[in-house]
Amino acid sequence: MTRTSDIIVIGAGIIGAATAYFATRAGLSVTVIERDLPACGTSSRCEGNILVSDKELGPELELTRYSLGLWRGELAEHGHLWEFERKGGIIVASRETSLASLDRFSASQRAYGIRSERLDPAELRAHEPHITDRALGAAYYPEDSQVQPVLAASHLLRLAREGGAELMVRSPVVELLRRGDRVVGARTPNGDFQAAHIVNATGTWAGGIGELAGVALPVLPRRGFVLVTERLPPMVHHKVYAAEYVDNVGSSDAGLQASPVVEGTPAGTILIGSSRERVGFDGSVSTAALSAIARNAVALFPFLERTRILRHYHGFRPYCPDHLPVIGPDPRAPGLWHAAGHEGAGIGLAAGTGKLLAQAMSDADPDLALHPFRPERFDAAAAPGAEHLEGRAS
Repeated sequence: MTRTSDIIVIGAGIIGAATAYFATRAGLSVTVIERDLPACGTSSRCEGNILVSDKELGPELELTRYSLGLWRGELAEHGHLWEFERKGGIIVASRETSLASLDRFSASQRAYGIRSERLDPAELRAHEPHITDRALGAAYYPEDSQVQPVLAASHLLRLAREGGAELMVRSPVVELLRRGDRVVGARTPNGDFQAAHIVNATGTWAGGIGELAGVALPVLPRRGFVLVTERLPPMVHHKVYAAEYVDNVGSSDAGLQASPVVEGTPAGTILIGSSRERVGFDGSVSTAALSAIARNAVALFPFLERTRILRHYHGFRPYCPDHLPVIGPDPRAPGLWHAAGHEGAGIGLAAGTGKLLAQAMSDADPDLALHPFRPERFDAAAAPGAEHLEGRAS
């Protein structure tokens, strides 16, 4: 027997959960299909960032501001469920060249309406007393926020189910069903599902679903590690990272890149990142990456040299060659929509992505134009690194 709904969401990470939540709020019937268990992929292997501070001017920053407004507005009543924290972010410069670049970057954001404040060394230490003495200055972004990502994905999905959504777990999609040229459903070992709209929210593995539809989608895996310290008294009060982090976010280099990102958690542990490297779906532990992360973190906060690391975790961030996510309908496979490729910004952008898709799929005008994120934009030229699209469908 084939089950029918308005929308099928493939993938129960935070992007899929947010899409299901906003779609049910819009009055649409939703079925979420997950190959394993909810939030078991990238959503469980990241830090939960909602950052405006690392975004250059353009469509991603617009989507970030819109999404942040939803986390702080429409979703605010549920914020305690996922430990929403408006902790603020601080970008630290320890070289004159980095400080000059940071000043230019922050000035361009302020001209766009982003709140940021230049901190001299004394002001920086008032905000973060344990910061390195080498810091020459910083930029403070009071709007930067944080959620616990697994809690956010899980509760958004629960709220969607309370709104009528159905969830199928351990149901990998093995085929997309068609009626003529149109994608009308998904086949799993647990049965067939049909819908007017099929949403590919499978993160790093979105290219695999694209292949089932016969379309190329250059969403590539970018491996990253995070260290977790022992519980400590409050020592780091904001999300603090080095100015080089912004450059690494915008880089397309395949090799290992590491820049310090340090923040405390409500539980008392400190999360330490970050690293980026394109190694396909190699899930092995890189001692080189872990060493670089630890070394960089100690340079930013020297007290960490005497702090025990309890564990580390790592996962794959869904990266697109032009550093913009893929959001919206795919004209190459009518009926198929995509919501993937958000890289390290996926947690923060989930709310905005889900709301915009729900609006578009319910025939309303989206609050933001989806054109900059259109899936077919890569067809104009071969996408760098497309040879690394190996992966499995969700």
